[in-house]
Amino acid sequence: MNNQELKQLQVIAKHIRRDTIEEIGNLGVGHIGGALSVVDILTLLYFRVMEHIDPKNPRNENRDKLVLSKGHAGPALYAVLAEKGFFPKEWLLTLNKGGTNLPSHCDMNRTPGIDFTTGSLGQGSSAAAGIALADKLKRIEAITYLIIGDGESQEGQIWEMAMFAAQYKLSNLIAFTDYNKLQIDGSTSDIIDLGDIELKWKGFGWFVQRVNGHDFEALEDAVLQAKAQGEKPSMIICDTIKAKGFSLAEGLASSHNMAYSKEVAKQAIEELMAEDGGKEK
Repeated sequence: MNNQELKQLQVIAKHIRRDTIEEIGNLGVGHIGGALSVVDILTLLYFRVMEHIDPKNPRNENRDKLVLSKGHAGPALYAVLAEKGFFPKEWLLTLNKGGTNLPSHCDMNRTPGIDFTTGSLGQGSSAAAGIALADKLKRIEAITYLIIGDGESQEGQIWEMAMFAAQYKLSNLIAFTDYNKLQIDGSTSDIIDLGDIELKWKGFGWFVQRVNGHDFEALEDAVLQAKAQGEKPSMIICDTIKAKGFSLAEGLASSHNMAYSKEVAKQAIEELMAEDGGKEK
């Protein structure tokens, strides 16, 4: 990507972070940490990588799909979908309120643009593998993208899916691990250490890369390499910062599900938007 395209993605990601902080702050509590850590991955996918994504035809069979298995990061995905025009931005302020179309975890039956209902950790990974296999059998040339958490990676279902996807050579499945190294009760290394996560995925027969999950150029290059290899399912391990862009919560396990007021949200947004001397990259 050229410098102008990079700057455009950085501006979009900042807007997505702003909207995510605001929607959770308006509710008063939510999964801000894991939502903000995947903003850059989601921004790259929806504004640069994914094909045949059309708000006017959200169920286009030939579209690339996304399964956000760590469904509690839904508020970030909602902000992305609103920015893409799947629904009015005003909906963001109804997050998890009565009658909303935006529950705290992703729901394909409630929210335009959501490809699969998620929230029960591990289950989204199996769904993504199933979608990828179905597209392969139907000879649909589409990619299924999957985002899992590092805490979620302690679920056995993740590794059952890993074996399945390798067995069926699902090269049309590209997954990301949001490796912010924190989960609800503390650090992943203290709770259940994932060990050499790259070696694990390689051992399960996947094409594995590791990148800075906030670096658009590195993320895009990894996606391109994943597509080019064409033989195995791909895992892109993304080193990220939990609650990236929200200084009050950055790098804290307590940001997993955090209460904060509209006033705190406003202050955080002002600080975020004023970064780099008020200039948006």
